[in-house]
This record gives sequence, structure tokens and C-alpha cells, in this order.
Amino acid sequence: MWKYAWETYGGRISGVVAGLFFGVIYLFAGFWDMLFCALIVGIGYWVGKHKDEGRGPLLPWERLTEWVTDRWPRSR
Repeated sequence: MWKYAWETYGGRISGVVAGLFFGVIYLFAGFWDMLFCALIVGIGYWVGKHKDEGRGPLLPWERLTEWVTDRWPRSR
């Protein structure tokens, strides 16, 4: 059961664990920072889900580099 869960949802699990880890570290700053902790956990889940579904990179680096080089060419 655990092996199936890890193979199917490994990215989500590791994303949430990483989010919880960094969220707990951030929570030491105060109680009202729990909203930021929830945001970190949510982002970790989203990144893990993105990895599990095999959608590719989070940022389209090729499109970004093309846009930057078209916008600001090296020589003028």
C-alpha cells in the first residue's frame, strides 16, 4: 500500500512534507504567520502534483529565453 502511494503520489507527498518543514520553521516567527504556512504547504502540493502528472517544467525556460533575447538583443 505504501509503495503504491509513493509511486503514484510521490511528488505530492514530498511537496507537502517540504512545505510543512519550511512552514514549521517559519511559524516560529509568530502565530499569525500560519496563513503563510498554509500558502507554503499549498505551493508544495501544487508543485508535487505538477511533477506527478508529468506536465514538464514549471517555467517554460525556452519561451522565456526566446522572449528575453527578442526583447533585449545583445548588440544594438
